[in-house]
Amino acid sequence: MKWHHTILDEVVDFTNGGAWDQSEYTDEGIRVARVTNFINESIDLSDCKYLSHDSYSRYRKHELHEGDLVVATVGSHPSQPASAVGRPVRVPRSASGCLLNQNAVCIRPKRDNQLLKRYLFFFAKTDTFKHYILANARGAASQARMSIERMRQMPVMLPPIEMQRKIAGVLSAYDDLIENNTRRIAILEEMAQAIYREWFVNFRFPGHDKVKLINSPLGKIPEGWKPQTIGSTLDFHIGGGWGQDAADDEFTNPAFVIRGTDIPDARSLRVVECPLRLHTNSNIRTRKLRPNDLVFEVSGGSKGQPVGRCLFVSERLLKRFDGDVICASFCKVIRANSAILAPEILYHFLLESYTDGTIEQYEVQSTGIKNFKFTVFLESESLAVPPAQVQANFVGHVRPILDAVHALGKKNEILRNTRDLMLPKLISGQLDVEELDIETGEPLVEAEA
Repeated sequence: MKWHHTILDEVVDFTNGGAWDQSEYTDEGIRVARVTNFINESIDLSDCKYLSHDSYSRYRKHELHEGDLVVATVGSHPSQPASAVGRPVRVPRSASGCLLNQNAVCIRPKRDNQLLKRYLFFFAKTDTFKHYILANARGAASQARMSIERMRQMPVMLPPIEMQRKIAGVLSAYDDLIENNTRRIAILEEMAQAIYREWFVNFRFPGHDKVKLINSPLGKIPEGWKPQTIGSTLDFHIGGGWGQDAADDEFTNPAFVIRGTDIPDARSLRVVECPLRLHTNSNIRTRKLRPNDLVFEVSGGSKGQPVGRCLFVSERLLKRFDGDVICASFCKVIRANSAILAPEILYHFLLESYTDGTIEQYEVQSTGIKNFKFTVFLESESLAVPPAQVQANFVGHVRPILDAVHALGKKNEILRNTRDLMLPKLISGQLDVEELDIETGEPLVEAEA
């Protein structure tokens, strides 16, 4: 089967994101996908803006469909992948029907049966695509822009449609496995939290029927449990650091930095976005993360996402880094006094406080950034500390769950690496799939959502 050379403009349609005045946004209505919603090659609308339903007829051309390719046209320099101009995302089913905002473009195959959506997305993940953006984006490292006209002229080598289906099918098989593992991770994390809630909120721990409830400042708690402030259960806490990009006389020590934005991925050992920076000796000495530490976010957040996200630092997590690790200056290192409280219990207490809204009571808004009244939280919030045997029993239940989460996270990293190694060879034709018998389940002509 012959491949043919063309340019993007010959096989796709480009639709720029819409530009709306702030006054047009409403509290509910049609969801709007902004560049800030582009997360992990997808669109997360848990924190989004809305336009009124009455505006749909005016803006319907900006509506996104499941599987569409969306590319950021404004962002940081392409060498900074986390927020780079040109980074591609694929519209998930959960974002279908939303409207695309400015600083991004929807790229959709023409309806002439030359190009499949899934193949287009994988092409946008190649170095060929990235290098073209790198060569043509204009602007400073902090704010680069990619012209749609230049993007239209991007060269592309297309295989026949049936081969596109097979290539996309092979790569999608890896994505499906990753997605399945990700769902399993979410289930395991909820299982661990459900155990915590049952034992330490509802007090239905093993043997609870033999323990009477007594009055305390926290209300009724099991006899033998001791009310304590969070601060009194800690051995140590300190704010993080950010360091510098370049070395000088003081900033000489390299260490990776876990930011608040890295916490969700780091829970399953995904740390590829954590930057490596240079720090002073004292910063490393006092802030270097150890197994069983917690990283707690104290600044940042957004609408619908309070500060207070938390990460349990396991030995497996630290081994994912090739060097020392600290947390960023918008976070705190928290070290439980294990003679008083198991760090696993403190971790799940903080997760529960985030989920039930307790965390939000300690937020303050400052110049567009949410800050957390950490000291007040330590002094004001309390929990019932159980006897050592109950703590050990809980750790025995949740540690295997955390280990399973990490094992699945490691599998996902292997799957991503394998997929990414195969991607350029498949898209370039180095790996021939013509004789491969694969059922993709994808129709030859793709219907629009």
